[in-house]
Amino acid sequence: MILLRHGQSEFNLLFTQTRKDPGIVDPVLTPLGHSQAEAAAEALAGEKICRILVSPYRRAIQTARPVARRLGLPLIVTPLVRERYAFTCDIGSPATELRMAFPDLALDGLDEVWWPAEEEPATQVEDRAALFRAEMAALDDWAHTLVVSHWGFIMALTGQSVMNGQMLRVDPTEPAPPEVPWRHP
Repeated sequence: MILLRHGQSEFNLLFTQTRKDPGIVDPVLTPLGHSQAEAAAEALAGEKICRILVSPYRRAIQTARPVARRLGLPLIVTPLVRERYAFTCDIGSPATELRMAFPDLALDGLDEVWWPAEEEPATQVEDRAALFRAEMAALDDWAHTLVVSHWGFIMALTGQSVMNGQMLRVDPTEPAPPEVPWRHP
């Protein structure tokens, strides 16, 4: 499968400059983030992707949409691949707000409040990543899946730190990383 970290968000831009939480709830992409999403769509145009799984955060949906348009695929929104709740940006938008912002997106199974109420311990995110790894490994066509997610979830799944707009190929049938080095770039 291919993992794609969302493009640069308003939070990423300000946090990179100050290393302080700027207090932005469910931020959207910056112009650079939109460019990164378009670049991902271009880079993935030749891939044989049959499904796109995406986190319910707006920055992930905005990153996935150009890829979905390019490939003619629907987005499958799943909170399982959401970010680790650690900053203000990890407070999501309620499902009713997402339905208004993205009326063409199927959000039928999404709870109104789909993010945790408090900061997630690293072990909880690692458990969520292990569950996702097992679910993907059970699919015959996992290699044709794109997952648009976040730094923390990708770190928990692979043990690797990725930048905004960066992609990784992952074989979910291989073992999980023995240790997750929880350091943000």
